[in-house]
Amino acid sequence: MALGAQAAHDRAEAMYRPRANRLGLWLFFASEAFLFAAFISARFVTTGTEKPVELNQALALFITVVLLASSISAYLAETSIAHGDRRGFLRYITVTIGLGLLFMVGVVFEFREAMEYFPPSTIYGSNFVALIGLHGFHVFTGLVALAVVLNLGRKGHFEPDDYWGVEGVIKYWHFVDLAWVVIYPTLYLF
Repeated sequence: MALGAQAAHDRAEAMYRPRANRLGLWLFFASEAFLFAAFISARFVTTGTEKPVELNQALALFITVVLLASSISAYLAETSIAHGDRRGFLRYITVTIGLGLLFMVGVVFEFREAMEYFPPSTIYGSNFVALIGLHGFHVFTGLVALAVVLNLGRKGHFEPDDYWGVEGVIKYWHFVDLAWVVIYPTLYLF
């Protein structure tokens, strides 16, 4: 009977843990949203809707498309592991990492141009570097998390009934992409 009670306890804990993890992740996202909102509102409070004419609109649009494409490949990676397709998971998570790295290369070009045309000593430059830096840091941490999930997936971790690690990291990646969807118009369009 003790073994039966332990098994029931283990099943109940296994069902509770993902819900608790999801709640914790969403609370984390809420706190991060406030952080991004503070940086975005600071941009508008300090500079209004003024923006430098030297902004590289083509580069910004290109890296936006790259980051949005990475969100699609991330979704496909999660869907693949959820359906037991490990090869698809590994392929799509690798594509997501590649696209994330390409985005980061674009950010390096953004920073270089910012230093030339609107350095951090200017009000707009300060806002630009702060927002791009904050987001870039989140992309970097997302890439590290994706790499960890890729490595674990190569070692056989994650199954259709147990892939919370993948789900959590992919949700974080989507959050980072969503943040950029707000940052892009904040810096480049308004």
